[in-house]
Formats: sequence, C-alpha cells, structure tokens
Amino acid sequence: MTLLDFPGHVACTVFLSGCNFRCPFCHNSELLDTDIPGIMDDEELLKFLKSRTGILEGVAFTGGEPLMRKGLPELLAKIKELGYPVKLDTNGAFPEALKDVVEKGLVDYVAMDIKNSPERYAETCGLPEMGPLMDRIEESKNFLISSGIEYEFRTTVVAQLHDAESFAAIGPWIQGAKRYFLQVFTDRETVPFAGLTAPSSEEMHAYADLVRPYVADVQIRGGE
Repeated sequence: MTLLDFPGHVACTVFLSGCNFRCPFCHNSELLDTDIPGIMDDEELLKFLKSRTGILEGVAFTGGEPLMRKGLPELLAKIKELGYPVKLDTNGAFPEALKDVVEKGLVDYVAMDIKNSPERYAETCGLPEMGPLMDRIEESKNFLISSGIEYEFRTTVVAQLHDAESFAAIGPWIQGAKRYFLQVFTDRETVPFAGLTAPSSEEMHAYADLVRPYVADVQIRGGE
C-alpha cells in the first residue's frame, strides 16, 4: 500500500520484473531479470484487488519496466473492470506499448523517467550507448506532452551523474511538459553501485530553477 506512488490516491503498488536498462542508482535492482519467481500470479492479484474494493483507490504498476510485459494490456483491462484507476511507471523506451495502453484507456496517470540530458543518457542508464533507444524515448516524451492524459516527468538526481549542465539541457528538451519532479536520490541496499550520493539541498533547488522557465510545474520530491 502506498500514499506516494499514485498522486491523490490510496493505492497498492505492483512490481513487475524485467528491465532493459541497468541504471547504477536503481532501487529495484533485484527486479531487473525477467525470470525471477513472482509472489503471485494475475489471478491472485485480481482476487486481492477484489477484496480491497472500497479500501484502495488505485493501482500503480512499476518495475523493472512494466511495458516489457506482453500481457500487460489484458491485465490492466481486468483491473479497470474492477473500477480501479491505474498509474503506470515507465522509462519511455517502448512508445508503441505506451500509446496502446493510453489510447485504449487502460491507464489514468503515467510517470515517465527522464534519466538525464540526452548527452548523458547512456551513462545514466548503465548502457554503452543508446542508439535507437533515444529516438524511442523522444517519441514517448512527445506523445505524453500531447496526449491529454495526466502524467509527470521525473528525474532521480544523483550527485555523480547530474550537474547544472544536465538540467540546463533537460529544461528545453521537455519544454511544454505539464509537471516535472526532481527526486532526491536515497541510497539503499538494493542500489547496485556503492558510493552514490544525493546533491545538496541548495543544488537541488538550483537545478529546479534551471527547468522552471520551460515547465509549468517543477517540484522537488524527497529530501528535506
């Protein structure tokens, strides 16, 4: 259960395994591989959600990368039939799958990661290069801005990966976005790389100010 993952809703979070990125600051690194055993199947999840009708106000899907799951639209449709609003977290690398669930009305809110400025994306995603992935992320970004769905862009800010130049580039890149969150990195045992730290509060506020000329609503999430 979460009060944070789905804005304005008392929700439960569903974690799906499998991700095409290897971000060094990932909080859910134990979910990167698709072959790890799950703690429940679809029918058990639906049974759980039926039992919480009137208590829960939404369902948030995160990962890993939820859009890697082939059967996700069918599962979302069954959850919508139960009357639950759905929030989806995504890294933006699967624009066709994103468009599919949005245009079918299967999600109500999308949170898309903006890992860094385009120039530093590969480094931040733990990949040797982005290649065509960067075009896919651009497509997802542009789709959300024009789609009419409720959404947010967000960046988990890591001192070793982000600086003022990052946000000076991110601002114009996401110009016209509805809302953007700078999330303060917090270290956990599941983070795959040791030694990563959060920027100072002063740096976080300075980074937010660099984006504000381009985005209507810019906020800092976490930290103080």
